[in-house]
Amino acid sequence: MRHSAKSPLPHISPLLTPLMYRLLGDIVLQQYFRYLEVHGQEQVPKSGPVILAPTHRSRWDALIIPYVTGRRVSGRDLYYMVSHDEMLGLQGWVIGHCGGFAVNTQAPAVSALRTGVELLRRGQALVVFPEGNIFRDRQIHPLKPGLARLALQAARRCEEAIQIVPILLDYAQPYPQWGSDVKVIIGAPLSTGNYDLICPKSAAQQLIGDLFGALQQLQEGRSLLCLT
Repeated sequence: MRHSAKSPLPHISPLLTPLMYRLLGDIVLQQYFRYLEVHGQEQVPKSGPVILAPTHRSRWDALIIPYVTGRRVSGRDLYYMVSHDEMLGLQGWVIGHCGGFAVNTQAPAVSALRTGVELLRRGQALVVFPEGNIFRDRQIHPLKPGLARLALQAARRCEEAIQIVPILLDYAQPYPQWGSDVKVIIGAPLSTGNYDLICPKSAAQQLIGDLFGALQQLQEGRSLLCLT
């Protein structure tokens, strides 16, 4: 992949980011939700290039994911590839200072893909919502192909495989209200080492299909996990 111009990498504020982890996790999330139950945190890699691939059910997702997979769990900060509308207002300002950068989910720009590849090449953890938009019907929707292209392009430039972690967010209410419940289920990572990088198109299709299947399995298994 040619680099005609380098875009600045997303910013992680050394002051705001740890403050937000503590403020949101210990105060906001714990106070807003009655139960925030997490399964599978041991599946989150603590080193190496990682794509966290959660379902997208609410604007709360961008706050919950770092709380259940970020520095206090994995010892690492997260970067975010998020839609333009999620970078608006106060939420956008916070995300922009905590590793977030915007991408057009309908027609991703080359610069956004390049930024994601560079972050993974540096061994970072990147959050990508593979469904692209928020869906509140508790169904797994068709995944955008951009995640697979990103993972496979990064894999060709990295010394180690990219790990892709499926994550299911399951809210008790479509629009979470004060005192509602939320469950997070983290699945086993998929590895780009299991796909043929010589045939990127077929490898991307297979990877997206496998990720869709992994998210469906988490969805089907959520009813077996009862809130305590």
